Amino acid sequence: MLLGKNHAQGSLVCVGTGLNLAGQISVLSQSYIENADLVFSLMSDGFALSWLKSLNPDVRTLQPYYAQGDEIKNRRDTYEQMVQAILAEVRLGKKVVCALYGHPGVFACVSHYAIDAAKAEGYSAKMEPGISAEACLWADLGIDPGQSGHQSFEASQFMFYHHTPDPTTHLLLWQIAIAGEHTLTQFHSCSDRLQILVELLQQWYPLTHEVIIYEAPTLPIETARIERLALNELPFSRLTQVSTLLIPPAKKLELNHAVLAKLGITESDLG
Repeated sequence: MLLGKNHAQGSLVCVGTGLNLAGQISVLSQSYIENADLVFSLMSDGFALSWLKSLNPDVRTLQPYYAQGDEIKNRRDTYEQMVQAILAEVRLGKKVVCALYGHPGVFACVSHYAIDAAKAEGYSAKMEPGISAEACLWADLGIDPGQSGHQSFEASQFMFYHHTPDPTTHLLLWQIAIAGEHTLTQFHSCSDRLQILVELLQQWYPLTHEVIIYEAPTLPIETARIERLALNELPFSRLTQVSTLLIPPAKKLELNHAVLAKLGITESDLG
């Protein structure tokens, strides 16, 4: 079956703008924004939105689809409405860009849903990477995750399922501010839920183990939030929607002597 004119022309590109205003976007992603027929956006603040509007005359924020005021709204409904708004313009034959702060595919399900839906209808759709909060975290904390490895989980998923962290590696828990929240209607947790998380983590980490609350800066004049505290202090800490919890290793790496023997490697060979 031949595709109609609009079907052939409509396209979607999801791009990431990075975390720090105008400074972390790739040349290619900026070019997509500048040459798009229209740009849908979810930015971290009004400054970022204003900068985006300086690149393209038709920028439409997706923020109003979230619950407003005292409204209680499931985020699944919000995301579906966002996707349909994006697809409606693609179906009109337009070159559509969806610009999301950070990386467009990391903790950003709208981009994945929209790309899948566009492809299913025969449109060109793809994603361009962006600098994520994780990339900023390693830089701001001066940590090379390759030295001991790292594990990464969404905080609520870590609580709801049987995950087993390796205390010899770095552990990242994302969206810590909504840890234990399952209704998809709230954007905050409570000390009771965080206490349950602490009790869960106590299986692998001492209560006095130092953890780090991290928040990447979004403006050039800002600095990263790096707050160090004991694990048992977490339920009483100040958390925001962009807080990430880093739990450094609590144990040293252990040599696998059986594998080393097969490889003909001695402990002294490793330095």
